[in-house]
Parts: sequence; C-alpha cells; structure tokens
Amino acid sequence: MTRENNEGVLMLLYIHIPFCDSKCSYCAFNSYVDKFHLKQAYMEALYKQLQHELTHFKVEEKSIETLFIGGGTPSTISPQLFEPIFDLLEVYFQDEIEITTEANPNSATYQWLQGMKELGVNRVSFGVQSFHPHKLKLLNRAHTPQQAKDALINAEKAGFKNISLDLIYATAGDTKDLLQNDLHNAFSLPINHLSAYALTIEQNTSFENKPNMSHEELHLTQWLFDSIKSKGFSQYEISNFGTYRSKHNLGYWHYKDYIGAGAGAVGKLNNKRFYPPSDIESYIKNPLNIKEEHLLVEDQRIEKIFLSLRSIIGLNKEVLEKYELQRAQLLVEEKKLSYKDGRFYNNNYLLADEITLFISS
Repeated sequence: MTRENNEGVLMLLYIHIPFCDSKCSYCAFNSYVDKFHLKQAYMEALYKQLQHELTHFKVEEKSIETLFIGGGTPSTISPQLFEPIFDLLEVYFQDEIEITTEANPNSATYQWLQGMKELGVNRVSFGVQSFHPHKLKLLNRAHTPQQAKDALINAEKAGFKNISLDLIYATAGDTKDLLQNDLHNAFSLPINHLSAYALTIEQNTSFENKPNMSHEELHLTQWLFDSIKSKGFSQYEISNFGTYRSKHNLGYWHYKDYIGAGAGAVGKLNNKRFYPPSDIESYIKNPLNIKEEHLLVEDQRIEKIFLSLRSIIGLNKEVLEKYELQRAQLLVEEKKLSYKDGRFYNNNYLLADEITLFISS
C-alpha cells in the first residue's frame, strides 16, 4: 500500500478493543461478547498492525500527541496484555501525551485501573450511561449504579486526575427528574469531563425494530445542556463538556490525521482513509489486509464544514465557496453564527446539522 509522506507531522492514534462484557441494546460498534478466548491472539495481531502503521505513516519519535483506547470494552483486557504495545509505542509518545482508555464500571477494578495507570494511561472515560437501575437494564448495561460510583472513586484512588463519564439521554421514559438525578450523581463524583449522548437507533442493534425507544424533546435536551454548563463544565463540542477538554476529541474536529488500529478501526492520512478487517478472526489472520478509500477534495471540504461547526474549533472562511460564505455571513446577521479572526463559530450545537446543510446545499 502506498501512502503519502507524513514526516514531521503530529499524529493521533486510536486503538480498538472489540471485546465486551455485554452487548448494549443501542450499540452498533464492532464488539463481541463471545470471543474472549481470542484476546491473546488479537493483541498480538494489534502489535503487528501497529508496527506496520508506524512505518507506513512515517511516524517520527515523539510525534504521537494522543492515544485513545476505545471499544468495545478496553477494561476486558488486562494491563499485562497491553504492555508490549506500550513498549512499542513509548518512543513515539510526546512528553505531554494524553492517553485515554474507555472502561466499563463492572470490569474496571481498582487493580486494572492501577495497572493501566502504571503503563502511562493518564485519562479514563467510563461508560456509565445512567445511575437509574431501570434505565441501565433497558439499555442492557452490565453494571449497577453503585458499581459506577465505586469505579470512579477507585480511578481517583489509583491516581487519575482526568476522569470522564458518559450519560445517555433522549431515551423513552426519560424525565427531568431522572436526568436531574443522573446529573446529581455524576457531579458528586471526581470528574472533570462529561459526555452526553442522545440515544440513536442504529441498524443491527437490539433497538433496531424499536424506534420508539429513542425519544428526544429539544426543550429537555437544552435544559440538560444548560444544567451541565451551570456546574462549570463548558461545552466544547456537541456532546462534550468539561473543565478539561479532550485533546484527542479536538484532534478529530481539527481534521488531523490519525492511525486506526484494531478490528473495525479507521485511519486517515491526507486524502485517504484506511480500514483494517472488522471481523476478529479475519483481523487476527491478517491484520495488514487494510482497505483504502480515496477522499475527493469536495468530500474533505464538506467534512471540514460539518466537523468544525460541531465544536469550538470553528469554520475557517477559506474553506467556503463564495455562495457558502454569503450564507454563513447571513447566519451571522441572524445570530446563528459568530465571526472572529477569519472563523465562523456555531452559537448552538443542536443546530449544527441544519446550519451545515444551509451553508453547503
């Protein structure tokens, strides 16, 4: 496979762990609950792909600025199995690298958290989703509210300073009282970041034939966002709030290049995307069987508009065609966008999709 020269450029790195404690009713990610026996072989294949990508992306020493380990459930993999990968990557890490791992409360034991901290992980993001037992059961989450609280407290005890949790809203049965209770519990814990995701119905999920499980009321969503911000957590992209801002998240919005390692991951370099096999067995058999997609200039331009209006990054006016620039200026007059130093900023992320369509259609 041929790839453009990327020397001297800072990179993001994403590692996908496809093993899961349970399959959540809403989850469309590449994850499996019945293939734990393949963990060792999977991590060995992941090592091989990373060796390959470091060469083909021409990654230099100290040029990886963030690492995000997602899934699936990374906390189903022991720190010992991660150790060879961290040994391989260490020379490429920037001194102030942000290393995030996702975790589920029921599998992220104190010992696991301590082990990951010792490897160099300095940020942990917990898939809590709710502190309401009935809602957790509805979403097919494997943990209890108390396990969620214990896990976050253990993360602080293990020495993590940057701790995040996810909440899901727009679920059938959500009320202001329920969401208020979720926020009360969340802010009683040692977090400096919170992600709030609207429940969406995806294909090939348990909820696929139950569209009524997703029910968003925009006034309730706005109340939720305002409540989070009232706690001092500023909103820096459509679903993320905090006194800390994830460098990895912002890297995507900046349209930076990134290596995607693991079954079902995606990588990007300049005008190409790369797709390793999504099936675990196929990935283990040949992790270097990576498909390429060429991105057209126009596709990249539209993606930049879409991403920049969903975050504090803002939209560089140089990206816009003449007629798009006129539309963006009209939105400034209507106070839907703000303009400063050559960039347009979205005043309401809930309107991001509509604004993008208005500007670019």
